[in-house]
Amino acid sequence: MATPAKKDILLVGFGAVGAMYSHILERSGLTQVTSVARSNYERVKAEGLHIKSKKYGEHKAWRPYRLCNSVASATDRPYSYVFVTTKCIPELSKNADILAPLINSHHGPTTYVLLQNGLGVELDLYEALQRAGSASNIVSTALYIGTNMLEPNVVEHNMFDRVQLGVYRHGDFTTLKNTPKEELLLRDLEAILAAGGTTASVVPEIQRAKFAKNFWNVAFSSYATLTGYTVPALFRPPPSVPGLSYAPYVFPATADLIAKYTLPAIEAALHELVSLGRALGFEDNEAGLPSSAVKDTMEHTRVLHVAPDNTHKPSMMLDAEKGVPIEVEVILGSVVRLARERSVPVPRIEMLYGLLLVVQNQILRKRASGSV
Repeated sequence: MATPAKKDILLVGFGAVGAMYSHILERSGLTQVTSVARSNYERVKAEGLHIKSKKYGEHKAWRPYRLCNSVASATDRPYSYVFVTTKCIPELSKNADILAPLINSHHGPTTYVLLQNGLGVELDLYEALQRAGSASNIVSTALYIGTNMLEPNVVEHNMFDRVQLGVYRHGDFTTLKNTPKEELLLRDLEAILAAGGTTASVVPEIQRAKFAKNFWNVAFSSYATLTGYTVPALFRPPPSVPGLSYAPYVFPATADLIAKYTLPAIEAALHELVSLGRALGFEDNEAGLPSSAVKDTMEHTRVLHVAPDNTHKPSMMLDAEKGVPIEVEVILGSVVRLARERSVPVPRIEMLYGLLLVVQNQILRKRASGSV
């Protein structure tokens, strides 16, 4: 019996997420991946990628099936799936602009899989596909992964990666059942990703899952970016074992004030998100947005960040430190706009958004002046 041909997959964006999912997709044995790297193309081409993963092991000089330096140079063939792993920064470039060479390549319909943080990341691509008369599908995701790019060709990954998959339905938050065609598409994707080792699951309505994922980023990525301190500074006790050293931790002198004011303020922002979720039609249950999500998020975050070996930096904080534009619009701006459209007060989130707009503005100023 003949071995089934491997599916051609295009993956756009070779940062930490793109590098790890290029590896995961290739590990499946079901695909051959063409990865588009931009800023780190020359380094990866010359030296390969050094993967340091607690889950998948260490791999030096690893390369995907094919490496390209632009989407345009990768349009020589059709793809079963196009994964987009770039940061979504609509102030600088939109998904539709990045993918324009492929949309206009006349290879026929494909399925775009957006492994991107935030809400509303699908809209401009959807509109571009509509204008082009394309029958392509959009699959959106809620992605959880602990990974950072240490150098242009060195990626660090912990034990955790999980992705939820769902079909994007424009303007529809209430359809709670996949059609047979949608289910078939999503199950094929799930099987490929699972074969590569990641935890993948299919959901009937993806925006609920994306909204729940955005909980953490709105509260904790914002906190870390604005204060300059990672999340253990909220929860982790001082070292108690002789010779053990780590930072940050909650210094005893004013720890009670953090417990009295900081943590309740973060929790209150999460409650604002629940109120908005209700206005969007997300029910108070596990299939929707349970009210318990607030306490669950706080407790899960605490458990993860009291660990002495926790060194993870939220990606927004890391970007700000590097002088790279942050995902403020899709993580917070989209929430503020949805809340205003539905007359839901979100004053704490508006404050976080307003402050992060200044951070973004100055990052853009420095980049424009060439000082970064």
